[in-house]
Amino acid sequence: MNQSGAHPARWRILGLLGVAQLMLILDVTVVAIALPHIETELGLTREAMTWTVSAYTLTFGGLMLLGGRISDLVGAKGVMLTGLLVFTAASLATGLAGSAAMLVGGRIAQGVGAALLSPAALSLVVALFDGEERNRALGVWSALGGGGAALGVLLGGLLTAGPGWSWVFYVNVPIGLVIAAVLAVLLPDVRPWTTDRPRLDLLGAALVTASSAALIYALIAAGEGGWLTPLTGWLVLAAAAGYAVFVLWQRRARSPLMDVRLLVRRPVATGAFLILMATALMIAVFFLGTFYFQQALGYGALRAGLLFLPVAVATMIGANLTGRLIGRWGGRALAVAGLAVAAAGMAVPALSMHPVSVVAGVSVAAAGTGAMFVVASATALGQVAPHEAGIASGIVSTFHEFGASLGAAVVSSVAAASLVGDTLSGFAGGFAVAAVAAAIGIVVAALVTPGRVRPLEGQP
Repeated sequence: MNQSGAHPARWRILGLLGVAQLMLILDVTVVAIALPHIETELGLTREAMTWTVSAYTLTFGGLMLLGGRISDLVGAKGVMLTGLLVFTAASLATGLAGSAAMLVGGRIAQGVGAALLSPAALSLVVALFDGEERNRALGVWSALGGGGAALGVLLGGLLTAGPGWSWVFYVNVPIGLVIAAVLAVLLPDVRPWTTDRPRLDLLGAALVTASSAALIYALIAAGEGGWLTPLTGWLVLAAAAGYAVFVLWQRRARSPLMDVRLLVRRPVATGAFLILMATALMIAVFFLGTFYFQQALGYGALRAGLLFLPVAVATMIGANLTGRLIGRWGGRALAVAGLAVAAAGMAVPALSMHPVSVVAGVSVAAAGTGAMFVVASATALGQVAPHEAGIASGIVSTFHEFGASLGAAVVSSVAAASLVGDTLSGFAGGFAVAAVAAAIGIVVAALVTPGRVRPLEGQP
């Protein structure tokens, strides 16, 4: 919807949509700081702790493209409000959880609500703003990502240390209800982007989500039974087969979930790889750090949250500096630099688990991941036509959530000895694996990342 007359409440609406989107982002990291307390109160196993993070991000990422498709077909306003109410109700249920099954089930329901809310909200932002105002609005929207992840750790520490871990979920309830009530009145009825009525690709969404779940389960199970067990092997094979069937189905479906041909394009594939790596490394830092500070050192949740403030600042500095340099240096140099900084930072706690070393190392690593987030988006979206920008953005967002799931699963398995025992070797091993992964990423990025990306004709 390109409006000839701008909506008078568009900036107020942007603020409310931004807060709703911020809740979704916060719920990735706000839980990390509360996990040790949830583990103690509910008696969670290591697998259940990992699924508390991964179930949300996996469902969010796996269904996001479907949520965007529904928004295009039936209109963004109704889908956004439905997603917000589902997310709010699921937050209440998760806060009330008295068992691991209810906790993980609530997180899955939160992911469903987030998958409906996020793409519909972004569609509304695009519809409400034009020209330079749209660029400013999208800049505000993008800034929520880096700040939200860091704010989640601090907010999680405050709530867990104060009223208790349940409030990291309860806090969403009044905010969600108020935003839903106000937006129901303020939002215009945005007509669907398409007038035809193609079928929803439910099979495609089920295939990609189930395949990813099988892979995540394989990685989590490896922490108990080992990496070369038959169970791990069969699950990895099942995931690979599922992804292959998904690709074949997308090429034959009348109304596919995504144009898989975009993933063959070098810029989009590179952007997806970089965003997956950046998010996996970020979640590794939060997952390992929160258990190290609270479980190994006995720090309170608030103190642990405050120790992550340098990580937040470093992330924003890395992203801001990269945004300024990418036009001159190009994506390849900055991707390699970001991964090199991340690898060096992760290597510090891998070699020394002293608290100062851990804070310093993960802060350095965060500057590298902040750079990678910017390069990933600029690379993936810099060479797509205007009509492909939405689906390319959806692909990047999907890999963002899958990266969080993979990061939590891998470091949980590697650090299993420390998560269930009194040794620090598992934490050091987790950081070492993250450092090696970033080092391997340097080679991949150097080979596949385009240099300076020139926008296609007709793009701003």
